[in-house]
Amino acid sequence: MSRRHLPYRRPLLATLAAFAVLTGTAAAAPADTPRAPVATTPLGALDDTYYQDALGKTGTALKGALHTIISDQSTLTYSQVWDALKDTDEDPANSSNVILLYSGLSEPKSDNGGGSGQWNREHVWAKSHGDFGTATGPGTDIHHLRPEDVSVNSVRGNKDFDDGGSEVSGAPGNYTDSDSFEPRDAVKGDVARMILYMAVRYEGDDSFADLEPNDKVSNGSAPNIGRLSVLKTWSQEDPPDTFEKRRNDVIFDQYQHNRNPFVDHPEWVAAIW
Repeated sequence: MSRRHLPYRRPLLATLAAFAVLTGTAAAAPADTPRAPVATTPLGALDDTYYQDALGKTGTALKGALHTIISDQSTLTYSQVWDALKDTDEDPANSSNVILLYSGLSEPKSDNGGGSGQWNREHVWAKSHGDFGTATGPGTDIHHLRPEDVSVNSVRGNKDFDDGGSEVSGAPGNYTDSDSFEPRDAVKGDVARMILYMAVRYEGDDSFADLEPNDKVSNGSAPNIGRLSVLKTWSQEDPPDTFEKRRNDVIFDQYQHNRNPFVDHPEWVAAIW
């Protein structure tokens, strides 16, 4: 895992420590385990430090400011993604398992791979949309990589996101047709915010394609995913929950040291698009 200079990191941690003392919520020393619970980061502390250069902006100015902020990150190899997902997507009711994105099933962390019944690494922004594959960068960015059953992952393939279709076998509540995939209601907003994170993070200035959402399906290998209008609705109807917020914190604290701004500020979706 590479590490770059992170200008927001030290003041943010100091602010969080002060916040805990002032509110009487200073945490005890963490347990001696790599899977210790992660507290949700106070939004006020993030706004005072991490997001300070984005506040008050809208449209392209906001998108540009967020791009600068979240592009300062550490990167993982595709192999390291396996262990990262075992942490970011841990089942809060069973620390030996992960929660699969589309099916919602809880499966053993150890049962990862490419075989039938196992879980693998789903690229929510399909890696063929922009042709980045599994290259370190967009191909290994765990803000949009999630555990999913091998068969369900195959059904989703590289389809765009939209409403409608027939229910997916083995994943009730998910629907698909020839050119689109609709995830279950509980993660519709998660999917939308992951897609929009990718559109802000990868702007074509780091040797990868400029990833942008659009309002159509069948985007093929173009660096686009749709439908934007549907994704915006999903983000509004399914706001960030505790699992998604914890995931954002784990990625920030332990792995990439950047955040998905739309988990912290879901209102920024409408402010940009």
